[in-house]
Amino acid sequence: MNRLKDATSPYLLQHAGNPVDWWEWTDEAFAEARRRDVPVLLSVGYAACHWCHVMAHQSFEDDEVARVMNELFVNIKVDREERPDIDAVYMEATQAMTGQGGWPMTVFMTPEGHPFYCGTYFPRAQFRALLQAVHKAWTEQRDEVAGQGQQVVAALTSRGSGLAGDEAPGEEVLVQAVRALENSYDTERGGFGGAPKFPPSMALEFLLRHHARTGDDRALRMASHTLEAMARGGMYDQLGGGFARYSVDAQWVVPHFEKMLYDNALLARVYAHWWRLTGTPFARRIALETCDWMLRDLRTPEGGLASALDADSEGVEGKYYVWTPKQLQEVLGAEDGAFAERLFNVTGTFEHGTSVLQLLHDPDDADRYERIRTTLLAARAHRIPPARDDKVVAAWNGLAIAALAECGALFDRPDLVRAAEEVARLLLDVHERDGRLTRTSKDGVAGANAGVLEDYADVAEGLIALHGVTGDPHHVRLAGELLNTVLERFADGSGGFYDTADDAERLFRRPQDPTDNATPSGQFAAAGALLSFAALTGSDWHRQAAEAALAPATALAAEHARFAGWGLAVAEAHATGPVEIAVIGDPADERTGELHRTALMSVAPGAVVSVGPPDAEGVPLLEGRGLVDGVPSAYVCRGFVCRLPVTTRADLARELRGQLD
Repeated sequence: MNRLKDATSPYLLQHAGNPVDWWEWTDEAFAEARRRDVPVLLSVGYAACHWCHVMAHQSFEDDEVARVMNELFVNIKVDREERPDIDAVYMEATQAMTGQGGWPMTVFMTPEGHPFYCGTYFPRAQFRALLQAVHKAWTEQRDEVAGQGQQVVAALTSRGSGLAGDEAPGEEVLVQAVRALENSYDTERGGFGGAPKFPPSMALEFLLRHHARTGDDRALRMASHTLEAMARGGMYDQLGGGFARYSVDAQWVVPHFEKMLYDNALLARVYAHWWRLTGTPFARRIALETCDWMLRDLRTPEGGLASALDADSEGVEGKYYVWTPKQLQEVLGAEDGAFAERLFNVTGTFEHGTSVLQLLHDPDDADRYERIRTTLLAARAHRIPPARDDKVVAAWNGLAIAALAECGALFDRPDLVRAAEEVARLLLDVHERDGRLTRTSKDGVAGANAGVLEDYADVAEGLIALHGVTGDPHHVRLAGELLNTVLERFADGSGGFYDTADDAERLFRRPQDPTDNATPSGQFAAAGALLSFAALTGSDWHRQAAEAALAPATALAAEHARFAGWGLAVAEAHATGPVEIAVIGDPADERTGELHRTALMSVAPGAVVSVGPPDAEGVPLLEGRGLVDGVPSAYVCRGFVCRLPVTTRADLARELRGQLD
């Protein structure tokens, strides 16, 4: 066992038995490189990464390759999910030097941390040759190598994000963004661009909100088509629920099989919002199945949600999920097996005659379908499952809190709301201290890595959404503490935010990227949480910070709207106020519940909801508001300016519709 045996990251622990003399990212590792006068080899990946496993099996588990690595380099292994700051800085260098990025990321650097050669996955023979070539350059051309590293650092540190803007997106920009998405829209298969296709969660949220606010049918058509295509294809687990990371083809047929918490949290919420907007039963089913998958397969004993499931089982990608006609018949019998073969399009869509299951249309016989699905799921449970990355990441659990709380409220599933409360309790008990967050925990023990911007923003977003469902004022107070930390520790002085706090470990560049990737960017996530918090509290400080943070979305809208989806979605909320809904009444009173549910059903983009008894304290939106004629009442407001209160579900629905006219 090497030094990684004491790591808390499941990804690092996967490498604890390598013959490579791995170090974690520590000052001692760089000191050792200086002492030995050798370069540092940095390898960055994550536990569910298929190609990380391939490179590990080919090279890091090979005694001869490890001998060369140990002799010529100090080798550092980093979990990108645990240290997104390190990943961001060196991925920027990798993309600048090679024109592309990905994982595993392989970086050769000086003992000062200056990268001079970067790449991603290298096959074994190529990697062995590269080790020798880098060593030769280091020993024979030291000045050139060190100079190249200094040039890379200078070039990267001298440039900003390049996305400065003057103001949040206005109406013209939002319309322009819809047009930009339409230009890259796949009219035949849904989604944007060609293969590979990733779930465009944030862009879809923007399109749904834009349609709700403006009635633009183009936006709804693109969103609905994509949402249905994704959930009917092989990227969605037709037996167990939940989405894979992406589709390797443009048709949504063959997935890259790893399943990530963040994708599924974002998608469950989007499908719930699609249902809220259109009422389609298909959207409800997918939202609930995705929530059920998160709780069934990712829930930890402490009440949090694990990061991911691996793509591989028994060393084979996708083996757990794929089927042959013979396997279907063995489990179901000849008649039902043939029916399932047709229903799930088992026609050899994957490797070696196997198929990923698709459900291209709903079956006529729903009872038979459900019986077959349940039987196949039970049979699959006897297979060896993919490994699970058990670390709890604060940001992604924040996204899950919002999804579970809203789905629980919209679909009358109190168990999902309770699960959201348990996740929040774990984050606040284990990850939070005095307004500061730790990024990860495992087995109920906080890790050593400081939270980054997305952790604060996404947890605050989740707490605000949970407050809207439960009415607990404690969640608003805690969200405010986290957002105050964002404003005090992450601000860049120009209206934006760095991805790390001002007291975080210093790398050669302080990471800052306002663009969305697989998750909302920290900056746009912060903008959304700040805007919602301002709507609940009336804080001009938080609202102004939200507006300034949205400015890069204006610069991105015309050409790169997909990478500003969450910023554009927040901008839609900003365009409507957002609408503030205060429900006043005894929580045990059925009439209060009816008003509260009507408020939660509002499709006004980013509407905030608060519910509490008369003269409630702790949430300014509720304070000073009472019952009308002694019965539960609802106030619809913008900027804390409220219309006359209403007391019936029909009147509240009419008021909320009026906010979108």
